[in-house]
Amino acid sequence: MKLEDSPPENERSAEKPRPPKLDGVRIRAAGPADAEAIANLHNLPGYRHGTLRTPFHPVDEIRRYLESPPAGGHRLVADLDGLVIGDIGLTPAANPRRRHAASIGMGVHDDFAGRGVGSILMGAALDIADNWLNLSRVELTVFTDNGSAIRLYEKNGFVREGLFKDFAFRDGHYVHAYSMARLKAALTEGKPA
Repeated sequence: MKLEDSPPENERSAEKPRPPKLDGVRIRAAGPADAEAIANLHNLPGYRHGTLRTPFHPVDEIRRYLESPPAGGHRLVADLDGLVIGDIGLTPAANPRRRHAASIGMGVHDDFAGRGVGSILMGAALDIADNWLNLSRVELTVFTDNGSAIRLYEKNGFVREGLFKDFAFRDGHYVHAYSMARLKAALTEGKPA
């Protein structure tokens, strides 16, 4: 598959009409008290399908992470009336020569996908990156068959930088992934990254 190839016709035609956007979603910092809700989110089959997570993500593992997050990291959740319906992590690079960069990982509850939750989470994380941390590069990895996530990322200024063949083992076979990044300079200059 070439980097510029679009998804096969059968992948595009399988997409469903979008449900209405949600009102009342609140973005907030995740804390140890959210461990069980985040574990429930991570263990949903649709959420997990788009990530590197394996089934049965334990609550204690998530709680330990939330109690001792990586230095400078930001973990946010989308909360709808007390239900965690999405999460995003913005993790600055550990190497001092990459202080200008951070990576993003995110997902949305299966029942709320396609309703604007990902856009709200991404907006909050990029606000932190741009206006509070002065990051010039935000990067991520996404499976090539995750068309809705790729569209969300492109809408937010991310471009495909590379293709990882056989990147991960999922559902009994290897799947490819794109490396994508958003360069702040490219956004302000109006140039492609």
